[in-house]
Amino acid sequence: MLISGLANGCVYGLIALGFVLIYKATEAVNFAQGDFMMLGAFLTLTFANSNELGLPFWLACILAVAVMAVVGYLVEALLIRRMFGESQIAIVILTISLGIVLRFLAGVIWGHEPQSLQSPLAGKEVRIGSLVLGFDDMTIIIVTLLLTLGLYLFFARTKIGLAMQAASQNQLAAYYMGIPVKRVHALVWALAGGVAAIAGILFAAKGTIDPSTGLLGIKASAAAIIGGFGSLPGALLGGLIIGLVEPLSSRYVAAGVSQIMPYLILLIVLIVRPHGLLSQVRAKKV
Repeated sequence: MLISGLANGCVYGLIALGFVLIYKATEAVNFAQGDFMMLGAFLTLTFANSNELGLPFWLACILAVAVMAVVGYLVEALLIRRMFGESQIAIVILTISLGIVLRFLAGVIWGHEPQSLQSPLAGKEVRIGSLVLGFDDMTIIIVTLLLTLGLYLFFARTKIGLAMQAASQNQLAAYYMGIPVKRVHALVWALAGGVAAIAGILFAAKGTIDPSTGLLGIKASAAAIIGGFGSLPGALLGGLIIGLVEPLSSRYVAAGVSQIMPYLILLIVLIVRPHGLLSQVRAKKV
């Protein structure tokens, strides 16, 4: 139960990473991130399943990540960029509307019935003594940890990552220092789209998907806030907390309680530590 909860928490954490990536670089919030995840899962299903295109699974995954990176890039270039100078609430409303549109289009294209991804991870087991673990759960945990570490190093050690943070701190100053702010913003949306696709692949590898899967973005946003909205490790930590609390509360309290526990934890964190568990509060000159 703990390992399965950790695996689910890793999926929440990956979606939350998309929230944090965009916020960290642009100070915008993309409430369509969960729907990006859902779309990435359906694209992988289309590329990989034998009744669809039937491509090799790993090639299908790479294509899905690439397509979602392009989708993220186009969303920023065609929609978000035109909102430059508008309030943050306007961007929030735009991304919520975009998520609704994506769920509608997914229902039209793939239908509303749950579908399964034909994954080589399904049905395999890892045995550690008398403990039997799902290979898909272990894969989700390992991939999430590696991806989180990679993104953390990307923002902390690379010129592009530092440029993204600089653009977030002060767009005008970054522009005067020679940073191509528009291109940086488009790249971070592309990166968030690719991360969402990875989350969708991992989620679909252990369960069914349908257009309403995109609503997981609500829990992921709670995970991002719990961990600290500007912190990549915090996003993963928030996801893991929610992933563990859900099965444990369902097992030891009541089944219905598990649905409200993420938001109860969110409420407690906002009261006790408003900036999140791993908050990164910086002073800004204005």
